[in-house]
Amino acid sequence: MSLPLVTVLGECVADAFTMPATTPGELGLRVLPGGGPANTAVALARLGTPARFLARLSDDVFGRLFRGHLEASGVDLSAAVRAAEPSTLAVAELDAQGRAEYSFHAQGTADWQWTASELAATDLAHTACLHSGSLALVREPGDTAVEDFLARASATATISIDPNVRPLLVGLGVYRERLPRWCALADILRLSEDDLELLLPGFTIERACDAWHAAGVPLVVITRGERGAVASLDGERTAVPAPPTDVVDTVGAGDSFTAGLLHHLGAEGLLGGRLTDLRIDDVFDACDFAAQVAALTCGVVGPNPPWAGQLRLPVPTTARVARRMAGGTVG
Repeated sequence: MSLPLVTVLGECVADAFTMPATTPGELGLRVLPGGGPANTAVALARLGTPARFLARLSDDVFGRLFRGHLEASGVDLSAAVRAAEPSTLAVAELDAQGRAEYSFHAQGTADWQWTASELAATDLAHTACLHSGSLALVREPGDTAVEDFLARASATATISIDPNVRPLLVGLGVYRERLPRWCALADILRLSEDDLELLLPGFTIERACDAWHAAGVPLVVITRGERGAVASLDGERTAVPAPPTDVVDTVGAGDSFTAGLLHHLGAEGLLGGRLTDLRIDDVFDACDFAAQVAALTCGVVGPNPPWAGQLRLPVPTTARVARRMAGGTVG
């Protein structure tokens, strides 16, 4: 069966990783396509979920790199805007644990210039889930248009948001002020433990989840790196371990986790609408699969999520039902 369409809205960023230079006084850079929403769209497409990416892509050297990368991964760019502004550049330096520290070159770049008219042209009739977040939701001048677009989409689609907090570019007060509105819009809130500490310092995971449920979001998933993830469905919680992996770096791992989560929910027929049929066992299964996707991403350089053939995929719901009726074993 074909899986439901997931539309992803947000930025595509040139991730420039520092490298030792062969000549003294120089700095080497290796540039890879990145940006949280773009990484999520790529991971979804590679897993086999139809993924449409709403992006403003420049025609500069980085924009051409982005297009080639996204199209090679099977991402639908038919609704992407060809932007006159330059691409966003992020320079990443990795620590001993493979975690990246970023500096951004993002003033006046293409990703943040969304207009209401650009987004109004997007047909949402076949979108089961709209995923967004990261900087496109908080960077002016397009942030308001993006938030309004999510509100419109929530009438028919499951809404997934990843705040992906970047205090170097946007003050924490902006995230804290807007997050209750996002919770009122969203069905799924996925964020890292680092995000949690920035947004609600001193809060336990349980207290934070309860606060966000009270604001309106039914499913909260908090990823914890090598300690796995904790998910809370309207206050009912489950913990998911992380698979053992040899970490090269953690760039894009959270984005891959989100893609794995949405892919699994889509394969089980649970995307579309308000997640009213979702149960905590479904959440555990989806997070367990998502953790496998994230672990494989950590095993390679940069935001390079796995392809479907690299891991065991969930069986779509109709196939599972057919196998049960035939007396087969459900995998």
